[in-house]
Amino acid sequence: VTWEGEDDPENPKNWSPMRKWKAIFAMSSFVFMSPLSSTIVAPALPAIASDLNITQPAVEQMVLSIFLLGFACGPLVASPLSEIYGRVRVVQSWNFMYIVFNAACGGARTKEAIIVLRFVAGLCGSATLGIGGGTLSDLFYAKDRGKAVAIYSWSPILAPLVGAVIGGFISQNTGWQWTFYTSSLLSVAIQLSGLFFLEETYPPLLLRRKKAQLSKTTGATNLYTDYDYLDAGRLKKLSTNLIRPFKLLATQPIIQVLALYNAYLYGNIYILYADFVDLWTEVYGERTEIAGLNYISIAVGSALAAECCTLVNDRIYRTLTRRNGGKGVPEFRIPIMLPATLFLSAGMFWYGWSAEKKLHWIMPNIGTSIFVAGALACTISVNAYVIDTYGRYAASGLAAVSTIRCIAGFTFPMFAPYMYSTLGYGWSGSLLGFI
Repeated sequence: VTWEGEDDPENPKNWSPMRKWKAIFAMSSFVFMSPLSSTIVAPALPAIASDLNITQPAVEQMVLSIFLLGFACGPLVASPLSEIYGRVRVVQSWNFMYIVFNAACGGARTKEAIIVLRFVAGLCGSATLGIGGGTLSDLFYAKDRGKAVAIYSWSPILAPLVGAVIGGFISQNTGWQWTFYTSSLLSVAIQLSGLFFLEETYPPLLLRRKKAQLSKTTGATNLYTDYDYLDAGRLKKLSTNLIRPFKLLATQPIIQVLALYNAYLYGNIYILYADFVDLWTEVYGERTEIAGLNYISIAVGSALAAECCTLVNDRIYRTLTRRNGGKGVPEFRIPIMLPATLFLSAGMFWYGWSAEKKLHWIMPNIGTSIFVAGALACTISVNAYVIDTYGRYAASGLAAVSTIRCIAGFTFPMFAPYMYSTLGYGWSGSLLGFI
């Protein structure tokens, strides 16, 4: 059982553009919510520390960053499961568990409880990190994938910004508990909309459904698809898929390099999220809700990077493909990373020294925008490269990369307060920029 030719309309790669983009935006809405929850508590950390008797800065930062440790672990299980049971079933079930545990954080009465609940919420909310990228592999051929990857990659970068901005207003006016309740209520709305708009895109599952329908109508019992494990049972399939991300991370040098590179980018972004409110409230003397508005500079940088990559990524890929005799390779996604890396370093220097010298408030924001634009452009290129390279198993490849990335997002903010207090903003930014 296979597709009815290269133009079979049931093949997700041949869906109409409207149907494809509906599927992308539906998945992106799920991708958006859990990263939003990772930072919505950032402006509320002082209030949480006061209410739950948290006195150590590292433990206070752990309330924020432990969510990312859950992010590191979850995709290693969720992404392989999506390569057995399909994208929709895994996303919906894991998102439901995320809603429950995230809401429970609002009722925590001890620091131990909120840390454990935040970890489990991050674990359950992480399903979309790899599955979303796998969906892009399902829907697009490599030559047309750049725009979709750029838009998809914007969600996990933009979401923490939105979380931090609204978190400032919520914690200031209603209490820190409502940062958790609000994000859970928004996720409930997305969960319900997903029942109508989230559509299965995983080709092996769609072909298995087609096989089952043919077996039912024809009575044939010997039908199979190209993706079937003819000599393996369900347990064997499950173990093979669950091991795949670990195997990729352990045996693929390119996955290891990209994972470490992406980890450094992500760690620096979360240092920014963790420290941003302190900079504006303590150094610039702004109120918490006003300080949160400075996260808009992250949105500006994200928008610039997404727009640039949308316009340039596929154009570069097609140009290099023509020069290569019409044969495209994943390495054609890399060139945009070269100038983006320069933006990264320049933005770190700009942000650090303008904050150190307490220049006009616009200056650190400009540095932030430059840094985030470079970071997102690099992230988009990494995601596109992994999707092009691993195709059907893109979800597992992205899960392997995101694991190391999220561990960095967990650990970096915990040493940030000590780094800034020892080196100051200027030399801290310089150190990160030099690296």
